[in-house]
Amino acid sequence: MRVVADTNTVVSAFLWGGVPAEVLAAARAQRLTLFTSAALIAELEDVLSREKFAARILQVGSNPADLIAGYRVLAQLVRTAEIAPVSRDPDDDQVLACAIAADAGLIVTRDQDLRALDPFRTIRILPARAALALIAQPRG
Repeated sequence: MRVVADTNTVVSAFLWGGVPAEVLAAARAQRLTLFTSAALIAELEDVLSREKFAARILQVGSNPADLIAGYRVLAQLVRTAEIAPVSRDPDDDQVLACAIAADAGLIVTRDQDLRALDPFRTIRILPARAALALIAQPRG
């Protein structure tokens, strides 16, 4: 399955583990293919450089540069085209644009504005736990 992880999912996975980390683990195990874009990488860099996350990043024994480098290896980069605004948050439109460019079937996020759009075209938009359940379903 082709998947885009919203920045909130990636940050949660890196800094707190849990179910969001299982999504990244599924990508590492090649049970899904993860995609990202330059805009989403830039957002991840911005979020991980925020002072409020500095102590947590140290607690997990990493730094923003290493976390981002690891994610760049894990997720395939796609070039997006601009889309007409869909969400009230332009950052959410970047997630949608990435999913369209990647021909993704799933966006993983806990963002309520994005989840309210489920499904967007043919793309499911689910929180991590529901996304993992969908990924685990046998394909016919």
